[in-house]
Amino acid sequence: MNLPLRLAASASLAAAFLASPAAAAAEDLTPVGRWTTIDDSTHKPKSVIRIWEEDGKLLGKIESLILEPGEDPAPKCDKCDGERKDQPVIGMVILWGLTRDGKEWSGGKILDPDNGKTYRCLVEPVEGGAKLKVRGYIGISLLGRTQVWVKAD
Repeated sequence: MNLPLRLAASASLAAAFLASPAAAAAEDLTPVGRWTTIDDSTHKPKSVIRIWEEDGKLLGKIESLILEPGEDPAPKCDKCDGERKDQPVIGMVILWGLTRDGKEWSGGKILDPDNGKTYRCLVEPVEGGAKLKVRGYIGISLLGRTQVWVKAD
């Protein structure tokens, strides 16, 4: 096969792959679903967060907590301000306002109920949608931390 025919064949294969359902699925990864959070220090599962989309924006709430023996089964957000102050953590909306920006969702906020602080947030499905990279930050995204949440069963 001469070079121009090989290049044409390669271009056809590339075009076929890009039009394939697998390539389309890679572009359509979404954070919508249930995610298990992992504790930064113990590396153990900590909670299950349900994320949904409403009017083009993501929201997420704590669906359940994965407690250690002796932990409060119904904790309240005692360090939160405003309407969340002393409210039950289970059922609390902790993620809101994120909109799609390419493969990431950004422009929203995330609440850490452990310290009551709210951070700017961006999320990105990774590893084929099996994990969710969640970055909370102050000001610019360089000043923050990233957690990786795992798709819940």
